[in-house]
Formats: sequence, structure tokens, C-alpha cells
Amino acid sequence: MDPHPSEWLMKRNCSLTPRQALAVYALLCTATLGIALIFTLRGAWMVLAFALIETTAVGAALLHYCRHALDHERIRLQEGCLLVERADGTRHLEVKLDPSHARVSLPDAGIRTLVLIEARGVRVEIGRFLTPSARLELVSALRRALGGASLLYTAPGRPL
Repeated sequence: MDPHPSEWLMKRNCSLTPRQALAVYALLCTATLGIALIFTLRGAWMVLAFALIETTAVGAALLHYCRHALDHERIRLQEGCLLVERADGTRHLEVKLDPSHARVSLPDAGIRTLVLIEARGVRVEIGRFLTPSARLELVSALRRALGGASLLYTAPGRPL
């Protein structure tokens, strides 16, 4: 493993890809609507109405899941540029920072505290898919990769 990686990728922990979720939804709809159709043919038409409501609700939930299944954050250290990318549903953010003026900090070790990268007045928070201990590791790795060129900063009382 490279002691100074030039790229860090942080992804959401998802069990299914969007394609797999679609396949599961298709199977669920086929089974639910097939059973509902049998009951409808026997005169219980309300079963079909409830089956349509159920499959619509499950479809809406899976659509939301699929929109965020591929969410990620990526940090790339390139020659003269620290590129931070964030994908959140349909929104994509890309910020270019000057690595020679970058300051990496973790204000505290709380569960919701994100890693803060600042350079020349531009601030980016990352690490929302990481555990608190993994955020500490990310801060250390970024500081090592940025080397002596970065303005290292640690919040008061927090050695890193």
C-alpha cells in the first residue's frame, strides 16, 4: 500500500447497486400484482388497489435509495492542486484547492464532526461516510501527503 496515496475515495455503505434494487423491485411488483390479480379475478378488487398503493410506496422508497446509493466523496492530490469532489444524489460539487496553503483539521472527535480542509478562504467539509476513527486516519493521511507544504492546524487541545 502506498504510504502517501494521491487519491482517497469515501463511499456510502450500500448493500444493493441501483441495478440490483431495480431487479428486486421488478420481482416484488410481479409477485404482489400477480397475487392481487388472482384475488381481483375472484371478486376482491380492493386487494388490487392496495397492491398498487404498496408497490408505488416501495418504488418511491427504492427511488430515493437508488439516487443516493452512488454518493461519494473523493480527494485527489495532483500536481499543484488538491481536488475535492462530492456527489450527493443529482448534485455534484468539485472544489480545487491550493495544496501549499491547505489546512486540514478535525475540530473535535464527535460523531457528526467532519474533516475541514481550508485553503485561501475556501472551506470544504468531507468525511460524512466515515466513522470518527476513520476521519482521524484521513486527517493524518492528508497531512502526511501534503507534507511540510501545508499549514497544519489542530484545534486547541487536540494533538494529531
